[in-house]
Formats: sequence, C-alpha cells, structure tokens
Amino acid sequence: MFFFNGALLGAWAARIPAIVARFELSEQALGLLLLCIAAGAIASFPLAGALSDRIGAARLTRMIALAYAIGLALVGLAPTVPLLAVALLVFGAGHGAMDVTMNVWAAEVERARGRPIMASFHAMWSLGGGLGALLGAGAAALSMGPGTHFTTFALISGAAALWAARVPWSSTVSGGGTVFALPARALLMVGLLALCSSVIEGAMTDWSAVFLSDALGASEGVAPLGYVAFAVTMVAARLTGDRVTARLGPVRVARISGMLASIGIVGLLIAPGPFWSLPAFVFTGLGVALIVPLCYSRAASDPDRPAGQAMAGVATLGYGGMLIAPAAIGFVAHASSLSLSFAMLAILGAGIWLLAGGLARPR
Repeated sequence: MFFFNGALLGAWAARIPAIVARFELSEQALGLLLLCIAAGAIASFPLAGALSDRIGAARLTRMIALAYAIGLALVGLAPTVPLLAVALLVFGAGHGAMDVTMNVWAAEVERARGRPIMASFHAMWSLGGGLGALLGAGAAALSMGPGTHFTTFALISGAAALWAARVPWSSTVSGGGTVFALPARALLMVGLLALCSSVIEGAMTDWSAVFLSDALGASEGVAPLGYVAFAVTMVAARLTGDRVTARLGPVRVARISGMLASIGIVGLLIAPGPFWSLPAFVFTGLGVALIVPLCYSRAASDPDRPAGQAMAGVATLGYGGMLIAPAAIGFVAHASSLSLSFAMLAILGAGIWLLAGGLARPR
C-alpha cells in the first residue's frame, strides 16, 4: 500500500509538463491546480482518521486505494480545466486519506511485530514514488498521453496492490471520536516535530535546485544533483532506520537527527561550490528521514485518543509544513535572500532536537 501510494503520486508528478502543455497553463494556473491536491488531502485527513477508527484501517485502506486509482485516471481524462481541478481534488483526497489509514495499519503491524518497522514502510513509499516517476518519464518518451498513461497505470498498479493487500488482518475498531481535532497535550509536540521536519523536506524538494543555481552558480545539469543526493539518502536511511531506532530509542534518534539536519543546512550555506554541497544534502537527508515515521508511530500509540484521530491530527500539521515551506521560503527570499531562507531551516533542525522528547512512549 505504501509503495502504491507513492507510485501514483510519482506518476502524476512526472506528467505535470504534459498537463501544462495540454491545457496551456500559466504558472499561476498551475499553482492553483496544485493547491487543489493539497486542499483535497487536508480535507480528507480528519474524515479518514475518524472512519479508520470506526471500520478499521486495513479495510478502509483497501477501499481508498481503489478511489485513489480512479482519481488518477480522472486526472488524465479530464477534458477541461474546471474538471481537471475537480479530478485533482479527488486525487488529492485519495492520496491524503490513504496516507492516514495506511499509517494506522502500519502502526498496528508494528505493534504486533513488537519492534520498529515504520521507517521501512516509508522507504517503500519513496521507492514507489521513484518508480512511478521513472515509468512516467518512459511514457512521456513514448509520446503516450496522460489519459492513456494514467488509466493504464492506475488499472495495473491498483490491481496488483489490492491483490497483495488481501492478507487477513483484524484492525482495531472503536467508536471513534470527533471528526476534526488538532493534536493535544503531548501529541502537539509530536505534530510540531513533524512540522519542523516537513518544512525542511519541502524546502529541499522545491528549492534545492534553485539554491544551487542562484547561490552556488550550479549549471542546469548540476543543480538537480542536490535533491538526488537528498532523496537517495532518505531512502537508504529509512531502510536501515528501524534497526537504529530499536537500538537507540525514538527520542535519541530524533535528537541526533535534529543535529544532523542543522549541520547539513549550515554546510549548504558555507559550501564553496555545488559539488561541495552534496555531502551537506546527505546530512540533511539523514536528519529528516526518520522523523515523520517516528511521529506517526508515536501518534498511533497515544493512550488518550483513537489511533486514526491521533494520526490525522499529526498528519495535518506535518502535511501543512510541506505546503507552507515553498511559499514561506519564497517570501523570505524575496524580502532578503535565499541564503537567509535556508539559514532559518537550521533553526528548525534545532527545533527537532528540542521537541524530540514528545516521542517518548507514554507509560
């Protein structure tokens, strides 16, 4: 399910240029359409959390996976911009709702196993996103239209994912609580921790190439290498992170992560050239790779709220960080400089260190 969720998002991301060309979208229009995905995801978080508590995360994840695949097909088949906006709302809602329910399901599996495994699930999401983007690039090279590509990919990958998800599993079911509730008490620290990590991750995704180009003079071919180093490090760290967490504990891992993130960002600011910045991207990737999986594991084990509701509250803050990062960095860069924007990210690394105590398991 994690691999499938990432693969569909990667497929969409790879074909954005084709969608732009098809509808002759301006940058402003594309930005508004991308907000439709975000709006659909954020709106779906609390509802998915409440339903997960009522009917079970495993069952609901399978149902949402089907709707998510249909949403991708609708995006490719949309004939007009207004219908494309509606399709992107559906697609974003499927992506966001599944993000909550599959993490609740993963937390149940983690508890049954009796050892940390959440980071491995998130590594599968990253691998799925990479494969989806790679196949999307192949479809573009073959001049396959988004409609044919998305429909075919959704049908094949959806059937494979649902077949693999037939494994019997009895999810925890409760009466549920309120549909919408932000994290409270200790979970607020966890949500803010996810926010700090997500802002850094969003900044690396959207601004790393721009930073290398503008601040360090990287060429068009070299500028993307920073994000490549960051993303590859994220996958590697998540594949090995569960063993590290089992040995050191979530609080210590988070504190080390915060220090690594700050060191990486400072390294970016003092790097004398583009290639010297690559180790800094590696440090930054190590610093944020495990934070969100740790936050989701802690949320699902909270004794005061149902798992779905707790997960939805933390996800709302974490995903909100991914959304505000590009705009906030652009605003600060416009008012001062891009280097100052990145310097502020180092403060968020320190925030991860300070908030790490929120990951302590309740007695």
